[in-house]
Amino acid sequence: MASNRTFALDISWKTLLKDAGLEPERILRRAGLPDDLFLQKARGLDTNEYIRFWNALEAETNDPAFPVPLIELISADVFDPPLFAALCSSNMMQAVQRLARYKQLIAPMVLETTVDQNGNLTVSPRWLFATTIPPFLQVAELGFLLKLLRLGTREPVNPLRICVSALPSLVQNSHFSRFFGADVQYGEQPAISFSAADALRPFLTVNEGMWQVFEPELQRRLGQLNERASTAERVRAVLLELIPGNEATIEKAAERLGMSKRTLQRRLEQEGENFRNLVNACREHLARHYLRNTRLSGYEIAFLLGFEDPNSFYRAFMTWTGQTPEAARTAMRLE
Repeated sequence: MASNRTFALDISWKTLLKDAGLEPERILRRAGLPDDLFLQKARGLDTNEYIRFWNALEAETNDPAFPVPLIELISADVFDPPLFAALCSSNMMQAVQRLARYKQLIAPMVLETTVDQNGNLTVSPRWLFATTIPPFLQVAELGFLLKLLRLGTREPVNPLRICVSALPSLVQNSHFSRFFGADVQYGEQPAISFSAADALRPFLTVNEGMWQVFEPELQRRLGQLNERASTAERVRAVLLELIPGNEATIEKAAERLGMSKRTLQRRLEQEGENFRNLVNACREHLARHYLRNTRLSGYEIAFLLGFEDPNSFYRAFMTWTGQTPEAARTAMRLE
């Protein structure tokens, strides 16, 4: 999938800064950005400008607890569409999948998610086009994810583990630990982990009707972002959502991508691809993930991949790899 290179600062930021007792114009001026940035709908920030904005925020607050006070002010009232849409989810597991899909619309990053064999969820932000990310910005992103979970469940949930790639000072860490309910540790990549129980804890804010309202606009914006992506890349992205719901049809993929079935077929042919091969490649990728990282049975994996029965999954996996799923799982664990 193509990567976005500019990121809009939604007008809701202005409200959030005011609530924090900060002057938006002072922040923008310190960051070397236009005073009327929040009013410029077509104006986006590149990664360097985005990081300058956050550096200016830290400098203006001059508070060792930053960004915790800012995170604490976040509410559904100041969320822009991708974040509010996440709150409409049924639980955190679904919310981060939605957020991961649309995160590039609002920040220079992607979210990587993994679920271990016990069902614990780990979310790790990966910044695009940047090499050094200040510790407070890493904490801000991880803190937002925790705030999202607490807002959705209305429970004082704490993470299992939180890691950043550059440790904050001892004074900062004391503030951060109180907010997270866990010590901030060093890790090669920033990440936050939630227990299976918390990841699946129901969101009281679930609103499928509201999600249906937001989704078309998010899809439109994502379509603009992906104009540089190949059709095959775009199909792979939607298949990761369609396969678990047993909806991996060319008709459904075309609908998600806003084109007709014939147009989708033609564009794939022009790229030397076909839809069935893409479905099989995505299913194989997901199957390997489940076999390597979970204890799910063949029956459960078959269900998640949209097969009607385990035997169909076994036959397909043998065709893809020349191995049974059990043999592949054993080999992966010996690596």
